Amino acid sequence: MDDPEMVERLGEGAYGYFAGGAGDEITLRDNEASWSRLALLPQVLVDVGARDLSVPLLGSDLPHPIIVAPMAYQKHVHDDGEAALARAAAATDSTFVLSSQTTTSPPDVAAAVPDARQWFQLYVFKDRQVSLDLVAQAREHGYQSLVITVDFPVAGWRERDMRSGFQVEHPLAINPGGEPLTTEELFAFHDPTLDWDDIAEFADTAGMPLLLKGILSPEDAQRAASAGAAGIVVSNHGGRQLDTVLSGADALPPIVDAVDGRIDLLVDGGIRRGWDVAKALALGADAVLVGRPLLWGLARDGQAGAEAVLRQLLDEFDSTLALLGCPRARDLDASYVTAAPWT
Repeated sequence: MDDPEMVERLGEGAYGYFAGGAGDEITLRDNEASWSRLALLPQVLVDVGARDLSVPLLGSDLPHPIIVAPMAYQKHVHDDGEAALARAAAATDSTFVLSSQTTTSPPDVAAAVPDARQWFQLYVFKDRQVSLDLVAQAREHGYQSLVITVDFPVAGWRERDMRSGFQVEHPLAINPGGEPLTTEELFAFHDPTLDWDDIAEFADTAGMPLLLKGILSPEDAQRAASAGAAGIVVSNHGGRQLDTVLSGADALPPIVDAVDGRIDLLVDGGIRRGWDVAKALALGADAVLVGRPLLWGLARDGQAGAEAVLRQLLDEFDSTLALLGCPRARDLDASYVTAAPWT
């Protein structure tokens, strides 16, 4: 259901871009519903007086498993855009992933939070040099991991954008002149010829750990490990690319079995509450990415709004660990979840 307040704040075009999905938006809706198809199984009489939210990822420990997903065009949500969301992430010890479709330059975002954990998300464009230059810039300014989105050879069938004619009116890293462009014009930059050989080359030359975002099949997860990826994000692009594909929650378990610990596994899509985070880790994810809720917080109150959303998620996750009888996040496993009887 659309949010009238957000429509009024952002305008119909921008709201439709951020809130919408592909096709009939079946996957968009199922991303949230899929977490509700899992029930939690608490274990009682466990000492939960102290909880440890930290998780191992990419060879080190993160303070907690919640990562800010890459999201484009954030100045259409708030004037402070990506810098405000990066500051909210830093204030909550959250890893921030900057989209290559950013409306704030990667150097400026890095300067806003110089000591924060920041990753850089990359779309590979037809002009490969543009993509290579973005990676070099990210590396120069201290971004610590490269996330290549692999489920966007062409744009999904997004009818809301077709109806609204939404245009990006802010300068972009790939469009520094700032001429307004429709989403169709921007999407035409993407390279539909990207293949596994290209991924292996990026893994060799990135100079930082490489993750692939947009994996839904166990076979592709295994290929990612063989191509040199350090991790993958099990993701359907927020339901924005191909409608009626699996949710992250449903795609994750067979991928966990297929990779068998060879690479790190992250998941996104529809995670709205702290107990969803716990379910994801219980299914075998090492961390989660959260997107839209943070955009709505950013729209309402800039950095403070996004930070409030992150803090609530973290508080909910902490209390979920206590109530589950699992004081350490890294100890969550399949014994804490089951199929929900109400679905």
